Formats: sequence, structure tokens, C-alpha cells
Amino acid sequence: MSFKLSDLCGYRQVVIQCHDNPDADALASGFALRWYLEQKGVSARFVYGGPNPVTKSNLVLMLENLEIVCEHVESLETPELLVTVDCQYGESNVTVFSAENVAVIDHHQVSTALPAMSEVRSNYGSCSTVIFEMLQAEGIDINADRRVATALYYGLMTDTADFSEVSHPSDRDLRDTAEFNKADITLFRNSNLSIDELRIAGEALKNTIVDDVRCTGIVEAGPCDSNILGIISDMFLEVEGVNTCVVYNILPSGIKYSVRSCIKEVKACELASFLAENLGGGGGHLVKAGGFLKKDLVVKAGVRFEKEDITRFITARMNTYFDESTILYAGEYKADLSEFAHYRKKRFRVGFVRTADLAAPGTKVMIRTLEGDIDMEIAEDAYIIINVNGEIYPIKKMKFERSYEVVDAPYVYPGEYQPNVIDNTTGERIPLLPYAVSCESIGGDGIYAKEITGRVKVFTIWDRDKYYLGRTGDYLAVRVDDPSDVYVIEGGIFAKTYEVCEE
Repeated sequence: MSFKLSDLCGYRQVVIQCHDNPDADALASGFALRWYLEQKGVSARFVYGGPNPVTKSNLVLMLENLEIVCEHVESLETPELLVTVDCQYGESNVTVFSAENVAVIDHHQVSTALPAMSEVRSNYGSCSTVIFEMLQAEGIDINADRRVATALYYGLMTDTADFSEVSHPSDRDLRDTAEFNKADITLFRNSNLSIDELRIAGEALKNTIVDDVRCTGIVEAGPCDSNILGIISDMFLEVEGVNTCVVYNILPSGIKYSVRSCIKEVKACELASFLAENLGGGGGHLVKAGGFLKKDLVVKAGVRFEKEDITRFITARMNTYFDESTILYAGEYKADLSEFAHYRKKRFRVGFVRTADLAAPGTKVMIRTLEGDIDMEIAEDAYIIINVNGEIYPIKKMKFERSYEVVDAPYVYPGEYQPNVIDNTTGERIPLLPYAVSCESIGGDGIYAKEITGRVKVFTIWDRDKYYLGRTGDYLAVRVDDPSDVYVIEGGIFAKTYEVCEE
């Protein structure tokens, strides 16, 4: 799904769009992209939608001092190309404008179907970093324009909590490369809150609801810019005994909320999505996320749109999320096999890749799966299976040889987009299909599996820091030949690929 910035230069009419209520990273990314296109002779507009114009003091100063022209629009004539930055087309926080063609540049977790022209690097700290790297790939030096360097630096800084959350080398490269205007950064940093916003934050934090058992916190804030919700939730999360929190405010059209988590057992993006299920939309990062509940859907669900009822409703949803989630750790979980049935894989053809063909052993890479991104290390005995629907997952060579046999036939990929792994050190995206070889399942010892009811989070032997989420209708599986290898199989895939063993 990768593309180059130069691919955008073939369009005559380009509109760059960031998400509603844009933050510094969104403004910086769109500004830098428009700067690049104008250098190439391409005329582009930079816009955002939604009901609210930018009013946050640091962002207003950023727009003025860096001479960023970003239009707040209600409608848009259909452009030849629409490029969304720091967001994905069709997300709940992005006003949908029609376009002949769509491209996406983002750094959040993938939350929607992506167009062919997409560059989403979820392990990066900011979209500014993605733009920075794409500019570098075109031979463009961001320091040719101090305003662009300052914008990208500030975008990264704000999205990584003053660089405290920077972990990817590409983020560090941007931080160290940008020749920014120090006076502007100092001014923006010290203009993050207005006096009124400070009072809103203070008032909100007076009325916190803390659950000492679940280690969660909930607070309602008064009317404010949505970015202030994030500032309040960042502060709230620093309270001892609060590992996960939700800060929300009530708007005429619905409920805007911010989610934070500092524990691996709760992905903020997944909790944000759960809170919005059937009522709106939510998503974001592993530790920072947000969402919106539509008023009409909340009322239709039987909730009166009044402060006390909304507080009770959000509290109940939070409690349901925690009380109905089971957490399993590979190596610690002991399956009660009396609850499981014995299954073997059906005979079918898939693909596999020897990871040592991709990079040198010892290289840290990230692979994208249906249930999120997981990290693994390249090794001679580490393979990657490309399954029947194009989903990918790691497997050890020994287990592969028990379950599959190599066949002499060209591999045909069943999915729409080419799968990749990402080198965590260099950021390089390595395509899998050129290295894929055909194989067929041979059953092997099989698995023990049972259908999931509720929500199950599984930390696998491959990645002990990020869980796979299983929902009702999916299957919890344990390998017969290795009871420590526990994982989740999506329900539709399970039906296609497994059958009950005839004992």
C-alpha cells in the first residue's frame, strides 16, 4: 500500500485534509505536504471540517507565526485527489468529503479500509515523522524552509509528550535533524492553555470518579476544545492508582471523550472503540485515544441526554469492559481441556516466508496482523504464515514442519493488498510476497479449541507486550504439541481452516 510523494504530482487538483479539531501534528503534516507540492508546481488546498474552528491558543500562534493556511470548510467541491494526513478517510473524527481519488498518510493504528495509495506507519510517534521520511525519500531537505522544520518538530514534540514517548529511530532523526526556530517553539510550548482552559481543567479534576478496584478514573469536563480533554486525561493518568481513565464533555451533538492507559492489559484505542460500539466511533494509539458518541444513538439506546445519566452510562460501559474481559498470558495459562475440542487443519494451500530471507537474523521487525501489530525477531527458525484470507502470523520452523509441507507451485496471494513487515530500526517496509513459497497444511497434531463468549485478551509467546483480542464467535486455541502456545483464531477463518478430529 506504500506510495511516494511524487505519485501525487500527477494530479491537477489536490486537497489536503486533516482531522476535525486539528492538533499540531495534523497542521504540521498538511503544511509540509502542501509546501512540497507547491515546490513541484502542484496547486493544493489545505482544509479541515467539523463544527469548530481552531481556537486553542498554541495552535492559533502556530498558524500565525509559521504562516500556515488551513481553511475551515463545511463543504468541498469534489477534488481530483484528496489526501488525508494524521487520519484515515472515513474515520469518525474526519468529515467525509467526496473525491475522485483518495490517499492516506497517517501514523495511527489502522481502523478502516485503506485506499491503494496509503502510507500508515503505526509505530511512529507522529505523522510529522512519516511526512519527514517521505520528503527525505524524495531528496527534500526540510531545513530549506525554517517554518516547515519548526512545524514538523513541534508536531512530533506535541504528539510524543515533549519527546518522552519517542522510541522509533525515525522520530529521533526528525528531532535531531530539524533546524527549528527556538523562539517559536518556546512561545508555542508556553501558550498551550488559556486561563479559561486552565480553569476548566481545574474544575474537572475536582470531580473525579476513581474506582480503586479496577484502577480506573472518569471525569466530566466543561465545554472546551477537544485537545483540552487530552491534557486533562494526561494529568489524571499521573494520579496514583489510576491506570486507565476517560475524560469527556457533553456537546449539543453528542459526547466527546479522551482515553488514556498506562498498562499493557488495556489498549487505549481498543477501549475507545468499545465505548463507542454501536454509538459512534473511537480509536487512536495504544496509550492515547479518543472517540465520539452521537446524541441520537445514545438517546435511542435509552439514555437520557442529561449529565447524571450520561455519567452513569459511561461508568457502566467502563465497568462492563473490565468485568467482561478475560486476560490470558501464554506460558501461564493452563487450559481445562475438558472445555475444548480437538481440531486439525483442513487440507488447503497457503504461503509462508522464511524470515531469514527478509533481513539478517537478530533484526527486530513488526508484523501487522488482523488483531494488531506484533513485534518479532528475525531468526533462522522463525517463519511467517500467509493464511487463507491473507492474514499473517509468525510460527516456529519446528511447528511449521509438523503442520505444513512445501509444494512445488507458484504462490498466489488471496488478499487485495501486499503484506509487509517493518524493520523497527530503519523503518523500511519489507514486502513479503516476493519471498513467499507455497505450502499445504497436513493436519499435524492439531489444536484444542473452544468458541469464545465475551472478550478475551491473549498475550502470545510471540509478543508479551501486546495482546490479541478475541470476541464472541472467535476461537481460543492451544496447540496440542505445545500447551504454552495459546492464541486467538477469528471465527470465519476458523470455520474455513479447521475441522473436528474423529477420535
